[in-house]
Amino acid sequence: MGEEIQRGKPNNVKEIREQLLMSKSELARKAGVSVLTITRVEKGYDCRLETKRKILKALGYDVKDKNKVFLNGG
Repeated sequence: MGEEIQRGKPNNVKEIREQLLMSKSELARKAGVSVLTITRVEKGYDCRLETKRKILKALGYDVKDKNKVFLNGG
């Protein structure tokens, strides 16, 4: 299995999404962002704070739990 190289800031978005048996498109819909945005975030590319808030909420996390999803203070 080929692993993709993590770019930018590490996060647990993909792992949490997969644990929830949620597709990228489902997470994107719940967060109100594009599938491309989810893909980029999962690869570690930077995104706006508001996008992180939307993803946290869509995954069922509170903003205070951001370090569980977006590592290093994300």
